Amino acid sequence: MQWKKRLERLRTGAERRFPVLTELTARLLSSNLLDAGTRLAAQAFLASVPLLFALAAFAPIGVRDQLRESLRAMFGLSGESDHELQQVLYGSADEALRETTGIVGVVVALVSATSFSRAMSRVCERAWGLPKAKSTIAAWRWVVWLLAMLVVVVLQGPIRNGFGAGLFVGTALYFLLGTGVWLWTQRLLLAKRVPWPALLPGAVLAATATSVLGLTARIYMPTALNRALEEYGSLGLVLVVLSWLIAVCGAITFAVTIGAVLADEPPLNRYVGRVGRAVPPDGSDRGNGGVERSPTT
Repeated sequence: MQWKKRLERLRTGAERRFPVLTELTARLLSSNLLDAGTRLAAQAFLASVPLLFALAAFAPIGVRDQLRESLRAMFGLSGESDHELQQVLYGSADEALRETTGIVGVVVALVSATSFSRAMSRVCERAWGLPKAKSTIAAWRWVVWLLAMLVVVVLQGPIRNGFGAGLFVGTALYFLLGTGVWLWTQRLLLAKRVPWPALLPGAVLAATATSVLGLTARIYMPTALNRALEEYGSLGLVLVVLSWLIAVCGAITFAVTIGAVLADEPPLNRYVGRVGRAVPPDGSDRGNGGVERSPTT
């Protein structure tokens, strides 16, 4: 039919003029990004809950106060949901019970936390079409990344408030920090196999996505959390938080993948300096000058 031929001509013309669209479409459709984002969210949830109990048991009161302020800033907690958080962080007067819960939390966190780091590593490696780095190279990076993410979460309160300057400054600061965090995350978890400039598009996209979701969370999450607690109890709280994590991790997965495609395709590849070239997993440059990529798995 005539309209089909016209659409085909438009598609062919667009692919010829903007070849990045072809690669981007193929990557988004072939990489199971939604599955990867969901797995990343599940690992994030499994790591965050025991870590929260461990911090509630062993962290100094000042750290717990800062964590509460940050979680309230992230989710706009109020009413029943804020009370539940307070119960977790300060609720148990029995020191023995508190320590027992904290020890269990530490053990579970140690088991699940590196799984979260490995899942994030796989997201980055799939985005760039790189093979897995050797465990001897990547293991310490998983721990360092997780500890850095924990520090970033604890400091969310003052950051989002612009250290007292207000929401507008806080949003700009949060975006700049997010860009730096996701730039460093890719560089660290990819074991220096991709140069810094090539990682910037994905970092900017990930920071934009998390900034937007962070602003909407303060509007949507308080009502959703309190309603879920009222209707379903603690199970409702779990479902709402997990749903939010799926949205965030899915956005990060798409952002990193789209950033990798943009960095590898014209016209942006002329400016970021990668041009399809990967650095060996040990971080050295063996001077092969060629494209070192493996099929996306």
